[in-house]
Amino acid sequence: MDLQKQAQQQDMAVLPSELRASDADRDRIADILRDAVAEGRLTAEEHAERVEGVLAAKTVGELEVFVRDLPVAQRATPAYTAAPHRPTAGAIPADPDENVVAVFSSAMRKGRWRAGRRIHAYAIFGSVEIDLSEALFEYQQVVIKAISVFGNIEVRVPENVSLRGTGGGVLGNFEVDTIDAPDPDAPVVYLDGWAVLGNIEGRPKRGRLVADMLDRVQRKVDRSLHKHLDR
Repeated sequence: MDLQKQAQQQDMAVLPSELRASDADRDRIADILRDAVAEGRLTAEEHAERVEGVLAAKTVGELEVFVRDLPVAQRATPAYTAAPHRPTAGAIPADPDENVVAVFSSAMRKGRWRAGRRIHAYAIFGSVEIDLSEALFEYQQVVIKAISVFGNIEVRVPENVSLRGTGGGVLGNFEVDTIDAPDPDAPVVYLDGWAVLGNIEGRPKRGRLVADMLDRVQRKVDRSLHKHLDR
């Protein structure tokens, strides 16, 4: 039954415009509207009305409506590219960079740490938590191989990375939220695993964003601002 459910979930393609909007998505649209007011493209009343709509928007498609008529938004928003469902051939080593093991115990990896290309997690009558919300992504593709036997494995990722899952459960649960990051260069986390009388979950950690990605975006904004002021 779990394998059938997993196959059905993979067949149900979600359009980019139907993805749930994050706080980062709303902030991006709000920044575009603020710049549009400064450039005289929107009046103060139009800006207030659109910002109210942005705060109430539920999906990415609903957000894009508020900047569709602004040329700055067309230049600022890159063409959407969905993350691949499998890692690039040869990009991930066969041996793990790190093992996280819990046997009749618990193991945790969290905080500011460097995520390798391959991480193996094993929970045997135990619990494993892998929190990537503050991790440094040195590679764009990261594979987490998870095996749970009478155990629990939880993987948490930032909201602005892509997340893919492949696996299933034998009298257990394997559940991974599919996420597509707005940035095509964002890291992609692949959670592969099997849960035997156990549980494996992969979800975004709300309000958490990849810090080094934000630094890159800020540098781009600073460069654009300097160019505008130098004119």
